[in-house]
Amino acid sequence: MPSRTRLVFAALSLVFFFLAAAPLYRELARRSDIWWTPRTMLVPLGESRDRVEIYTRGKPLAALLQAGQLRIAEEGGSSILATSDVGLRFNNWDRVRVERIPLMLVYAAACGITACIFLLVLSGRLVYRGERQL
Repeated sequence: MPSRTRLVFAALSLVFFFLAAAPLYRELARRSDIWWTPRTMLVPLGESRDRVEIYTRGKPLAALLQAGQLRIAEEGGSSILATSDVGLRFNNWDRVRVERIPLMLVYAAACGITACIFLLVLSGRLVYRGERQL
């Protein structure tokens, strides 16, 4: 393979490698604490039953709130806590990460394939040797 063609193939494989490696790097370098439910969108206690159960001294928090057994102490006294006073935030990092695994595997495979092609081009293993006459 002429050196100019080898250089073109090596450059193309490097470009494809970095195109596949950039999303992988972005994903791995991303902060994992950004996936919390925003404070303005707190999930009410009644709507969160499928994802979380909160117990206080062995009793469900929702039952204690409905019975009026929980109070909150403030500067001027205390008040009974209602179910509407409790909001929950969820960390959705695990769900987001699971959704992205197939795409990240494709990018990783593309990185591996282009790295192999790059090494084959540099080592001269893809040289055209022509046909042999018998």
